[in-house]
Amino acid sequence: MSLLALAGVLRTLKTSLPPWWLIATALIPIALIALPLVYVITSATEAGWSGIRDELFRAYTLSLLTNTLVLAISVTLGASVIGIAVAWCVERTDLPGRRAWRVIASLPLAVPAFVSSFAWSSMGAQFQNMAGAILVLTLASYPLVYLPVAAALRGMDTGFEDVSRSLGRGPWHTFFFTILPQARPALGGGALLVLSHMLAEFGALSLLRVQTFTTAIFSSYELRFDNVSAAMQAGVLLLLALFAAYTEMRMRAGTRYSRVGKGTTRHPGLLALGRATPWVLLGQTVLSILALGVPIVALGYWLTVGNSAGAGLDGVWQAVWGSGTLSIAGAIVTTLLAIPLVLLATRFSGRLAQFADRLPYIVHGLPGLVIALALVYFSIHYVPAIYQSVLVLILAYAVLALPMAQTALRASVVLVPPKLEEISRSLGRGPFRAFVSVTLPNIAPGIGAALALLTLELMRELTATLMLAPTNVVTLATEVWSHTNDAEYAAAAPFAALLVLVSAVPVYVFTRRTLEAHSII
Repeated sequence: MSLLALAGVLRTLKTSLPPWWLIATALIPIALIALPLVYVITSATEAGWSGIRDELFRAYTLSLLTNTLVLAISVTLGASVIGIAVAWCVERTDLPGRRAWRVIASLPLAVPAFVSSFAWSSMGAQFQNMAGAILVLTLASYPLVYLPVAAALRGMDTGFEDVSRSLGRGPWHTFFFTILPQARPALGGGALLVLSHMLAEFGALSLLRVQTFTTAIFSSYELRFDNVSAAMQAGVLLLLALFAAYTEMRMRAGTRYSRVGKGTTRHPGLLALGRATPWVLLGQTVLSILALGVPIVALGYWLTVGNSAGAGLDGVWQAVWGSGTLSIAGAIVTTLLAIPLVLLATRFSGRLAQFADRLPYIVHGLPGLVIALALVYFSIHYVPAIYQSVLVLILAYAVLALPMAQTALRASVVLVPPKLEEISRSLGRGPFRAFVSVTLPNIAPGIGAALALLTLELMRELTATLMLAPTNVVTLATEVWSHTNDAEYAAAAPFAALLVLVSAVPVYVFTRRTLEAHSII
């Protein structure tokens, strides 16, 4: 090999290695994400084998495991069936008003799950049980399956369907054995997203009076101050959540999109509903009423009726201020932590870059309750000065919202050619100066979008805020939970209504962009 070629290889190896500042900043979120696992292991060590055995194999823990699995599996199956049915009717049939139904079907995402639970539980105790929880959470979660499946059906190549029908296969056989397998990655991703949400759900289950690991952990820590029980229960929940996250990661890694030929995808023909049209319209209407109409009507009712109507109005601005300041601070910190991870995943190779690329799936499986417990434990034992401070809560927000930040930033980072930084470095600038002067200005729009999305999402956060917020710090979410827990439904209504209004913004923008991208609105 010539000296010139050897110099070129060495130069390539040098530029492929991440700079020290990028590695150092990426290790901060990685360390934060490792805290829950370290916390569970440390607590288990302190409890000893006998303590672990006594806690994990007592009847109460087994009942919590049963309730958690029954709820998670039932809601996931229900949301999957409804999501597939709605996506098929809207995308592949001649359903009247298809454009309007596309938007309406995604709008339940604008109502946080614990707000829906507030609405249903305020109607009577008949919904405050496992069956009620499965109903309410299925209605709140089905858009998480509907949206990816609908997108898959819109972009699916119809060549395989043509082959199936040409072989004499009927519409049902073609659907189950040709269309559904092609939508499997979207369906699987949406279903696992619902599953992981159900494993981590706390606010809705607390209001519906259903005992799972999340509610039991909260009671162990907040009411009985039993850290050992909380840690052991958190360990079981963490294993379940990480299994769901690992399954999602493996499924996404194996995703393949097949095309019959080159060029643009031919739009599929619409299936004529015929005599079934009134029944499909009735089903869509009933679903929309249950998923969206009941919460909205209940909020309107409690805003004007009830002995506690207006009782919480004096605290609205304090809650708005708390939600706004905490969510903005959390969004800024989360974005700063996500930037080095996205740069590692998109610009470099190696084990650290691969780990940074897969980190969102791992983080997505971490329940907020376990993250909060881990931060409480480490702040008390190692950094007592920050215990019960806003900083601990902001760090919890950062861990919880990291996947969303990485997704939002990645779309902008991949559009900036790495050669621009290489040119800057060839002019004598170091890696950090090249990033600040070249890459950062180009990804500024992505950073702005990430900050907006994260701020709106963190306003809805409940679990970590309940456990970590300093005294006298309240948010819209915590006020809804507090008033509803005391059966003050009218007092909770203003806070819940504001949360719905705030949540409607990203849902509407996302839906509009998705539909415009596919030229269907």
